[in-house]
Amino acid sequence: MARTTYTTRSIPRISLANFSNRIDEITKQLVQAAESDGFFSLTDTDITIPEIDAIFATSESFFALPDDVKATVPFTPKNVGWEKRNQVRPSTGVADQKESYQMQFGSNMEGMWVPEDRLPGFKSSAQTFMQKAQGVSEKIMLCFARGLGFEDDFFIKAHDAKRPECQSVLRLLHYFEVDRSAGPLPESYYRAGAHADWDFFTLLFQRPGQSGLEICPGRETVTAFGMGDQWTKVDFAAGDVVCNIGDLLMSWSDDRFKSTFHRVKAPSEPDDYYGPRYSIAFFNQPCADCKIQGPEKKYPLVTGAEFTQAAMNRNYAALQVKKAELGQTVASVVGSTRAIAAGA
Repeated sequence: MARTTYTTRSIPRISLANFSNRIDEITKQLVQAAESDGFFSLTDTDITIPEIDAIFATSESFFALPDDVKATVPFTPKNVGWEKRNQVRPSTGVADQKESYQMQFGSNMEGMWVPEDRLPGFKSSAQTFMQKAQGVSEKIMLCFARGLGFEDDFFIKAHDAKRPECQSVLRLLHYFEVDRSAGPLPESYYRAGAHADWDFFTLLFQRPGQSGLEICPGRETVTAFGMGDQWTKVDFAAGDVVCNIGDLLMSWSDDRFKSTFHRVKAPSEPDDYYGPRYSIAFFNQPCADCKIQGPEKKYPLVTGAEFTQAAMNRNYAALQVKKAELGQTVASVVGSTRAIAAGA
């Protein structure tokens, strides 16, 4: 495998300050970023730095639990629960070096919250932050609806967090510490292999100083999963929220907007971060019964459930190809395919 080459790219930084009075300006900036970059950061959101710090502390408290406790809420085909080294990317064919816990708003979470007596206050803290992330997401959805010529609440209704069928996900992620003294890792080793998210768009919360996030914009990608293309290391300011366009919004825009490959590279340079790495992703995923079709009707109309199933099928097929390339037997991924499809 060829060694990664890097280039510097300008990543748009968009302020949501004074949103109601600046909505036209913000819409223009978001549409331009979605068309040309597919990846941008948001600042001046309604989520404060103390609130972000608090949810990271909550996340760390969950991952500090013994595995046998976390295993009481195992990952399920409903795209909720805990997994550890169980997500295999089609770009690598090997498991990401991480663990994660996925939560939703609706009925899929019945029996899937970590017990209150094992982690007091966890459910309340997570749900509060989910509502904050939903609020930011709805502002972006409103702008994209206007930019694409839909009614203001079109995308908000399709991702309605009040409905039991809502499938949007808050995902806590913990990438394992890398032993600096063990010597250089192989180029093929990733904390999270290259992928594009299949959702509408993703809000990504990270801690400054915990490096590793890299992007390769879809419009510039010519090789499979960007493996032979130039990547860009992503830096960000404290409190900023990283946002990337998913395959669903790409489809809903008739390919006007482009999803972006991203990955979490394992540390390899002296200045890289080798310690345990935490991030939090909020995936805006469609309600199962919503109707998906762009204004130009480039693609046939499908439901949210059909779009999700197609995304899972594509990822599973791509994983089969990768496993065959590596000479491996393709094991069943029933129960984990959805996590593979969702990204993070």
